[in-house]
Amino acid sequence: MKKICFIGAGSFEFTRNLVRDILSFPAFREIEIALMDIDPRRLEFSRMACQKIIDAGAYTGVKLTTTMNRAQALSGADGVLITILAAGVQVWRSDIEIPKRYGVDINVGDTRGPAGIFRFLRTAPVMLEIVRDIEKYCPNAVVLNYTNPMAMLCRAMQQESDACITGLCHSVQGTAAMLAKWIGADMHDVTYLCAGINHQAHYLEFKVNGEDAYPRIRKALENPEIYNAEQVRNEMFLALDYYVTESSGHNSEYVAWFRKRPDLIEKYCTHGTNWNPGAYAFILNQYLDRETSWEDSIRQWLARDDVDIQRGQEYASYIFNAVFGDNTMFQFNGNVRNFGIIDNLPDGCCVEVPVLASKAGLQPLKVGALPAQLAILNNTSARCEELAVAGFFEKNRHKIFQAIAFDPLTSAVLSLNEIHHMVNDMFAANELYLSEYK
Repeated sequence: MKKICFIGAGSFEFTRNLVRDILSFPAFREIEIALMDIDPRRLEFSRMACQKIIDAGAYTGVKLTTTMNRAQALSGADGVLITILAAGVQVWRSDIEIPKRYGVDINVGDTRGPAGIFRFLRTAPVMLEIVRDIEKYCPNAVVLNYTNPMAMLCRAMQQESDACITGLCHSVQGTAAMLAKWIGADMHDVTYLCAGINHQAHYLEFKVNGEDAYPRIRKALENPEIYNAEQVRNEMFLALDYYVTESSGHNSEYVAWFRKRPDLIEKYCTHGTNWNPGAYAFILNQYLDRETSWEDSIRQWLARDDVDIQRGQEYASYIFNAVFGDNTMFQFNGNVRNFGIIDNLPDGCCVEVPVLASKAGLQPLKVGALPAQLAILNNTSARCEELAVAGFFEKNRHKIFQAIAFDPLTSAVLSLNEIHHMVNDMFAANELYLSEYK
């Protein structure tokens, strides 16, 4: 019997949907699903949800276990999914609100920039503890990370471990489906080559039935409804010639062009980011609401008579099936270290590139050189991430400052002296987690 372990199983929606997907494969009709979380209430709700899916699908060969003991959950696992949140919403709130006091208006703050870097510093120690347990209790497991900040966490884990680790983000397949819809194409007819870094990869090729679909996408942007749905990404596409994977709300905070003045935020980032109304306060309020309402929403789902057991579009189940299921090969975009994959990005940095999953494991595919304009964009963020990772391992406060000083949005708004004071304030807010940084 194969075993798949969820670390952070209290992430209710992810766990529920991924278990649904996994059990849809015939190769996994006899399998152990091990759920692990440090919050017993969330863990029990996820157990109930998974049992509801098992019952709905009449999956009689599934063994469902729950534990708060990570070693027990990982022991003998063939696949591991990581969906944790280190610390909580309140400390994440300081990641956003301190930069905002200095004029750096961040939208989501979970990937890069000052907020993403401090989230990384808090999360990386826990992730490395998980990796050490994986090496001890299931060294041959395929490990799939969903926790942000994706690139920096994967980079740190892959430096410290030879385990089979990659990170997954649904933005690649999600954006491809969005573009196909805009041009009236069936996704079955779409092929693409996508590469870069997490949340800032680009479709180097986007084809429908073997023909370049970019002219059709450009034509679609003449429709005001389509243009306004993704103003930031559409502006980037028109300027850079290739479409970026992650939403406008995220991308607006990764570059210097859209959030450095109130008038630009109003024009590009308030009405057309797909995070309507596109402001941080809205996102924060959603998270804070979940702190008190998450149990009610879960109970509502559990009370429903209908349960959808149709497979979704997340990659994880397909990857597991390729490696230790029926061995149907599957290509996806994953986060791996750049050793000879993208020629004009830093050696060893974390890149998001095509990866082939098979019974031989996970094999990244060589991309070559990115177009020059995309390489400039990706290099800036990737090198900031490299500096932040080095600062983490060295516990070097000055390197963290330097990584943030080169962040495109931060450097577009603040002087070096202002950045220095902002970073000091952020370290003070994180004293409970980051006291060892000198």
